[in-house]
Amino acid sequence: MATTNLTDAAVRNAKAKPKQRVEVWDSHTPGLCLLVNPRSKTWVVRYRVDGKQRRYAFAEAGVDGMSLADARIEAAVILRAVKKTGADPAGDRLKVKAEAKAQPIKTFRDLANAYTAACRAGEWKPRGKRQSDRTLKDADGSLDRHILPALGDMKLEDVTRPVVRKFLRGMAAKGIGAQTNKALAVIRQIYSYAIAEYEGKLVAVNVATGQPREAETPRSRVLTDDELKRLWNGLRAPGSLRLPLREGQEEAGKVHLSRSMAILLQLSLLLLQRRNEIAGMMVSEVDLAQAVWLIPAPRMKARKPHLVPLPARAVELITEAIALARTALKPGPDGKMPTDFPVFPSPRDVLTPIRPGTVTHAAAPVMKALEITDASPHDLRRTGSTALTSERIGVSHFIRSLVLSHTTDTGGGAAVSGRHYDANTYITEKRRALVAWESLLLEIVGEKPRTSNVREFPGAAA
Repeated sequence: MATTNLTDAAVRNAKAKPKQRVEVWDSHTPGLCLLVNPRSKTWVVRYRVDGKQRRYAFAEAGVDGMSLADARIEAAVILRAVKKTGADPAGDRLKVKAEAKAQPIKTFRDLANAYTAACRAGEWKPRGKRQSDRTLKDADGSLDRHILPALGDMKLEDVTRPVVRKFLRGMAAKGIGAQTNKALAVIRQIYSYAIAEYEGKLVAVNVATGQPREAETPRSRVLTDDELKRLWNGLRAPGSLRLPLREGQEEAGKVHLSRSMAILLQLSLLLLQRRNEIAGMMVSEVDLAQAVWLIPAPRMKARKPHLVPLPARAVELITEAIALARTALKPGPDGKMPTDFPVFPSPRDVLTPIRPGTVTHAAAPVMKALEITDASPHDLRRTGSTALTSERIGVSHFIRSLVLSHTTDTGGGAAVSGRHYDANTYITEKRRALVAWESLLLEIVGEKPRTSNVREFPGAAA
């Protein structure tokens, strides 16, 4: 059993002879191990619960698996959960297996439950990687809202291709093409799991294979300068917002928006990150002195850590949000105050981040009061993204993609080079881009004097 400060090259070159198993423990992150078999490499974390040692394999390693950097972050997250909450992922995995054996699968609901449990336990990795929390939540939402009400109580033998086709066409007829395609993808994954896990004994064919996808019209909503000004100023003073008068009403209703939620929406405009990423922000992720925010891999759509530089106004807003969150904290059983907590806590539990869906729900009456039609929090991200590459700022598409954490834009170079041979974070370029966007936004909303219709990108060559 070797212990060393693992490197990407060491992970890549680690080998095991036939019928041999090699364990390489990482001195950088105690408890993290690279388990090497002749045909596979696996990331394992070791911990203790109730005095008993546990080993938990959480991801594949190697070229197509989780990187060393991501594995260290994931291991740290697991070990922190073990220490703080007594989590036992290895024990949970054994329970899932035992429950699956004890409960025979007869209906589609039974199969869907077995699938989601296997995903959460890390037993089922459709693309060789553990599914992100966001992916699992999206699948749960599709199952709860659409799939299970229609198919849940049906026996597996009754869930045929024609039945699934009729169900999907019924969804499409409601004008929800994107949701229809998501439901199709979830059903396909459930049956792929069943065929692989039960070796064709439970179901013989994937009833979602060959089902046509619905055409989707991508959203293109971008807020105008006037809408941005109304929104920003409305978020600064939400108490003044009033909903439009309905027929028979004598007094317009108030918009109930907390200062914390107003800050969250302002940060959505300033930082251009996804609503779930901002909603899940933890104090430990933010370094206000260095003006950076490191979002850990498990919370990112691409399952890679994402470093977000923080412009000055964003630092001010996050500082205010942390102060608001701290006022609601209470000492723990040990009498000490928590040192790590959500920047935007749930009103039900101050140690749990607010749910992303709450952000959309809270934004809707704000948009209505300000007469900004057909706009959602994600449209704020699109608005800033569009401004970045416009002549008003002039950021390259490549840097814009890095700001947004889009992983498909390689700036015209070979994709393999961008994925495997470029370790730069481009923090300087990303900071310039977000500072330029903040400056333009504050000019638009009237907090800074407007200098010109065309802006020079900070740091660009003359």
